[in-house]
This record gives sequence, C-alpha cells and structure tokens, in this order.
Amino acid sequence: MKRRTFLKRAISLVALGGVSHMSTSQSIAMTETLGPLLAEWTGDHGGIPRFDLVKVGDFKTELLKGMDLKRADIKRMTEQKSMPTFENTIAVFEDIGRPYSRVNRFFDVYTATMNDKTMQEIETEMRPVIAKFEDEIIQNDPLFQRIKTVYDARETSNLTDEQKRLVDVYYQIFVRQGAGLDESKKKRIREINEKLAKLFTKFRHHLLADEEKYTLVIDKEEDLDGLSEDLRKAAAQQAEAHKMPGKWVITNTRSSMEPFLCFSTRRDLREKGWRMWTNRGDNNDENDNKATMSEILKLRAERAKILGFATHADWVLADNMAKTPANALDLMMRVWKAATQRVKEEVADMQKIADDEKANITIEPWDYRFYAEKVRKAKYDLDQNEVKQYLQLDKMRDGMFFAAKQVYGIDMVKVDGLPVCHPDVTVYEVRKGPKQIGLWYFDPYARDGKHSGAWMSEYRTQERFRKEIMPIVSNNSNFVKGKPGEAVLISWDDATTMFHEFGHALHGLLSNVTYPSLAGTNTKRDFVEFPSQVNERWALTNEVLGTYALHHKTGEPIPAALVEKIKKGKTFNSGFTTVEYLASALYDLKIHLAATPDETIDPGEFEKKTMAEIGCPKEIVMRHRPTQFSHIFADDGYSSGYYVYIWADTMSADASEAFVEAGSFYDRKTCDRFRDTIFSVGNSVAPDVAFKNFRGRDVDTNALFRDRGFPVS
Repeated sequence: MKRRTFLKRAISLVALGGVSHMSTSQSIAMTETLGPLLAEWTGDHGGIPRFDLVKVGDFKTELLKGMDLKRADIKRMTEQKSMPTFENTIAVFEDIGRPYSRVNRFFDVYTATMNDKTMQEIETEMRPVIAKFEDEIIQNDPLFQRIKTVYDARETSNLTDEQKRLVDVYYQIFVRQGAGLDESKKKRIREINEKLAKLFTKFRHHLLADEEKYTLVIDKEEDLDGLSEDLRKAAAQQAEAHKMPGKWVITNTRSSMEPFLCFSTRRDLREKGWRMWTNRGDNNDENDNKATMSEILKLRAERAKILGFATHADWVLADNMAKTPANALDLMMRVWKAATQRVKEEVADMQKIADDEKANITIEPWDYRFYAEKVRKAKYDLDQNEVKQYLQLDKMRDGMFFAAKQVYGIDMVKVDGLPVCHPDVTVYEVRKGPKQIGLWYFDPYARDGKHSGAWMSEYRTQERFRKEIMPIVSNNSNFVKGKPGEAVLISWDDATTMFHEFGHALHGLLSNVTYPSLAGTNTKRDFVEFPSQVNERWALTNEVLGTYALHHKTGEPIPAALVEKIKKGKTFNSGFTTVEYLASALYDLKIHLAATPDETIDPGEFEKKTMAEIGCPKEIVMRHRPTQFSHIFADDGYSSGYYVYIWADTMSADASEAFVEAGSFYDRKTCDRFRDTIFSVGNSVAPDVAFKNFRGRDVDTNALFRDRGFPVS
C-alpha cells in the first residue's frame, strides 16, 4: 500500500530539500531561526531528517508556523503584476512551502508509527487545522486564476511535455476540489473537509485502541497445539510485553492473528480469536466506528454533489484510469464469478478432509485458513510451516536487495548513526554505480502506537527542478520482534508483501523526472499498485530463493523440490484470497454509490445486504470488515478506490508475461525497458501511455485470469 494521497502531497507537501534560489520562506528564515521540524535538511546524503531533534510538543507550533510561511510564499506569488506564465506561477508554486512540507512529513511519520496518547491528542487537534489550510490554498481565487491562465495557454506557450503535464495536473486538482465554485459552496466544502478530518482521525484512533485493548490470552501450553516453535516464542514474548509472564498472547493484528488461525488445532480458540480480530471497531463501546462511518458517508456524498458528481464514487473514479464505477464493477464482477466458483471447489476439498477426520463440523470462516493448510499439504505436499523455516526476515530483505541490483542496477548499503524515529528503524544508502540516488528507511516491527499493516511512505521526493534532489522513502511492517539474536521467521505471504512494498519504495527511488509533483508514486491510484505488484514476482525466482531462503538453524538453502512445490501451488487458495479482497472492494464501491447526503446508512446492515446480493460464500468475510476498513475510512486515500488492486493486477499480470516471453525475470533488455518506461517516469507520462510504452499495446485483461488459474472469461 502506498500511504498518502497525491492531492495532499501536491498541495501541502510539495517538495523537500534545498533550492538554488531564495523563496519567501527562506528569506524569512534568515531573520528568524526555524525549528528543527521546519529547518532545511542538511548534512550528508543530500540532507537528512533530524528525528533526533523531534519533540512531540513542537508539532502544533511548527505546523502553524509552516502554514504562515507558505501563506507568505503564495501571497508574494499572487500579488505579482506580471502576466501568469509557467515560470512565474506553476514553477513557483511547485517550489514554495518547503518548511511546511518538512514538518508535515515528520507529523505523518509520528501519527503512523509513534502514535501514543499524547500524539493522538495532537493529531485530533491538528488534522482539522491541516484540512482547513489545504482548502484555503485550493480556494485561493487569485492563485487559481493564475493557474487557469497558464492552463488555457498551455498549447501555445512552448512548454515541454512534462511542463504541460504538470500544468494539467495542477489545474485538474484545483477544479476537482472546487476552486471554481461560488463562495457559499466553497464555504460548505471547507466545513465538510474539516469535519471529515476529525472523523478520519477518530476512526484511526478507535481502531488502534481496539488493536491494543483486545488480545487472545492463552494460559496453558497445551492450548498452543499446532503452533510452530517460532509462533510460540513470539506469543510468549508478547505476553511479557503485556506484563503477563508465563502466558502466551496473540495480539489483535493480522501479523499475529492470521498465523494462529492457520495452525491452531483449537477450534474454539480460533473462533474466539477470529471474532476478536474481525470485530475491531465493532464492539458497541466507546471505540465503535459505525456511527463515525455513517457520518463520513453522508459528508462525502454531499461534497460530491456540490462538486457536480452524482456520488463520491463517480467523483473518485473520474480521475482514475477506470473513469467510471461501471468500468470498475464490470472487471470485478468478471473476476468474482470465477473466484466464487473456485471457492466452492476449495470448500469442498476442505470439508472432505474434515469429514474424513470425523471432525463433525461444517467449514466456517475461522476454519478456512486451518483446513486450507491441510488441503495444501494433501494436494501439493506443501507445509507452510516447513517453508517458513527458510524465510528469515533479514535474509529475505537481502533477497529483495539482490533482485533490485539484478533488475534495476542498484546497491543497498547499510548506514549507521543516522537519526531515526525509533531504534528498530535501520537506514540504507541506495547507490547506482558510484552515485548515491536515495535513502531507504526500514521499520519492520509491530509496537504500540504503530498502525497495523504494511506500507511505503515518502520522506522526500525526487526532483531535478532547481537542482537534483535525492528521494528518501521508507517501508513499514508489523512483524513480531524476536529475542536478540533470534531469527524472525515470516510466512510466504509476508515475504511477498515485503517485495510488494519494496516495489513502492523502488518506484520512489528510481524516479527520474524534473518536477516533484510528477515524481515516483504520485500517479493515479489505480496505476500506483501496478509496479509494486510486478515486483512481487522476483520473490519466487530461483535466484532469490536458492540464495536467500536459508534454514534458520542449519543455514542450508531451501531444497529445489520445495521451491517447485511452492511454484506448483502458486494459484492454490486463489479463490479465497480473491473473494476475500473483492468482497471488500465491491462493498467500498457499492456503499459509496448508495450513500446520499440525507440518508444514514448502517455500515453493518449494508455489509449483510451487499454480501447477500453478490453471493459472497458464507465461509468468507471481507478482508477488511467495514469498521476496520482503514483504507477507505481512515482518510480519503482509497475510498471508492479499493478496486485499484485488481485493476492494477490486470496490468501486472500482463507485464509479468513480458518477462516470461523474454525467458527470464532477469532478462536485461526487459528489465531496462520496465525501469525506463514505468519506474522512472512517475506521472510525467499518462499511465495508459506508460503501459503501452512497456508492452507495445493495451492491457490484455485475460492475463489476470491466466495468472490466478481461473478459466478465461
């Protein structure tokens, strides 16, 4: 997942790093010392974020000061008397507000990964203020009129293709956010966005509270039956962290609960853990999210109407590759039909094993993962616990580095001594030959105050605008930390996710464009997942597994026979994984199509209704049940846009076939073409054009069906 929306980055987090000319912010800074959250990043590596100087108590004052500095920048630009041009308007706007950008990056890192009670109080206060400031910029009419003047003259102004693209992107952002509305409508948009910022923050904090509040506590060792040694150790360590020595704790996060559901033989505990996990935000207590979600839906629907769209979904999709909700629904329902048919086959296989074992049960959602592992063993002689013994977190990280070097020609060199937000974070210098091209921060372990899941964040965006500025990106995960000196073992799905998120990081690191608002992952939402999905494919190559999948005790490489079993079982359980995901994506789109400004939708009832309408198998629930669906209710980022993973996967499946046709995922010409046409261009090239430049044609959507082992529709 790529955290952050392009709108927020383009409007309030424009660009970071030094520049060769003096902006208003910098001239002010000469007469007053900027605090460490606002100050320019200096020193080695093109400047680094000084996490060692961050004081949580400074966030409010530094954010407000950053806003004032950016206001001064904008005022100076809009008050100039000269006719608006690309250089005196678009280029200036692209360059201003850098101190505000820096404090915002620190703020986002802390709210995502260090969000303790004090930080939550600050976030609750400041998110609405930030939203209000962003609306202030969008609704600045002199600024918009200057941008519009440049936009209207873009074809006759001798602009480069990239400059035209930047002009178009800025103009569309302002128009889509209501810059051209009358004052009464602008006022209501401001009110809505401020309310939404408060509701998003409340949703996030409620979810985080339920993840920290509820745990599955196991008192007796015999109740750990089925769990591997490493899972038992992790549970014991969690118990110690929760001040329950002598017990075992399964925390309420995917990284902890999912392995328990896969391997615990205790059906009653699986059900208890599953219900706790899937009911996050849905416990009818002070952290319940349902009322918050209903209000979010109404406000989004009202905003869409004001902006001239029938629904929030129509507004979102109009700016994506899919263009309309109907196009997204059409693709999803094509895949849904094949996936649900596969689920029937999977459930039948599982039920047969349960019957043969005389378990006297009917497969339920808390049984699916457990019996799927039994089927995997029976069909492919593949035991995920056996595979896991060869998947050490550090080694698979090194495998990612190896693939990146072979495919993209970069080296990852660990750097010690740089300031970080938490001791678990490590930093790597990214080099291409003798030249450094960026920094990569890795934050792999779960902790209180850190949002669950895995994601990529951008600390500094690549650019060649005023001068060359190197990107700084991070990958964040939630693995359970082992004892010092002990290997942290991860599942095959976890390893694939690491490669996926590292693909987002590479998208930022390999960017090679002029303007930061067009750089790296600042693309359309249903394109941004495409490069990272392709990057998953290198995890399964013999070159990675044969060298880096080493047994954590013996150091022996994973047997070739076991690798073949993994490859043969690649599409195993694809019905479950596809239906689980699509159920969430369909819910997201349908509830935003149904929402109106006046009707209060009950998210739980809508879930029941939608699952019945689409015929969701009773053995599967949404991958993200509504009250914990942070992709769509913790901000606007993926709202009406969770479909993007399947949309992007049509491209990634097709692009991956290009490597198969070339004979290797390390084919030099294909790798270079993929880097140069996809990873390096960011949003400087329209996404459909970028794909054509790589593949030589439009997307073959049937590649997705072939990739998942479904019959081609």
